[in-house]
Amino acid sequence: MKVNIAEFIISAVGPDQYPDDALPEVALAGRSNVGKSSLINRMINRKNLARTSSTPGKTQHMNYYRINEDSMYFVDFPGYGYAKVSKTQRATWGKMVEKYLSERDTLKLVLLIVDLRHPPTSNDKMMFDWLKHYDLPMCVVATKADKIPKTRWQKHIKIMKQELGVLSGDNFIPFSSEIGLGKEELWGLIDGYVLSSENETPDTEDAEIDANESQQVGPTEA
Repeated sequence: MKVNIAEFIISAVGPDQYPDDALPEVALAGRSNVGKSSLINRMINRKNLARTSSTPGKTQHMNYYRINEDSMYFVDFPGYGYAKVSKTQRATWGKMVEKYLSERDTLKLVLLIVDLRHPPTSNDKMMFDWLKHYDLPMCVVATKADKIPKTRWQKHIKIMKQELGVLSGDNFIPFSSEIGLGKEELWGLIDGYVLSSENETPDTEDAEIDANESQQVGPTEA
């Protein structure tokens, strides 16, 4: 998808604040500080539309970003698993996210964002299992690949897949917001879901890129 316009629309706290224009939505779920905002900025070629923060747990709402006015939305979920957020607040976020995932008709794809440098957390595994159980369209996006030497990418990918339970037909894309690794592959996957009609099923062939292939290096983001 060629991104001409990208804009922040709303920080929503419930269904009454979600956009009602019926545009397709791609949701991003992941633990706090895993790089969801940086991923959005890389995907839309902007440095700071989605605000990044060194303080985990800052995103407390469903942040909607509209792409190309009439194409789609990225929906950034509150980060999960941050201990300094109160149990009551985490429970509130959890209910909001679960309600959205189970009831939102315009949801086309969930990107489960994980950190490729480390094995998945218990919350990562729980989210993966939940999405699988409810048969929601999903892609695991393993960020921060640039923080690992290329020679170790395949080892980390293997560990991530094994511990999450990723199967050969599941979508899995290594990604780096810093160097642009995985950007084109991820847009290709998103396009398949967003552009497909309601009665069509997009190709779910494993979207993993070959970590040994050379990648075009883009500018470093803030």
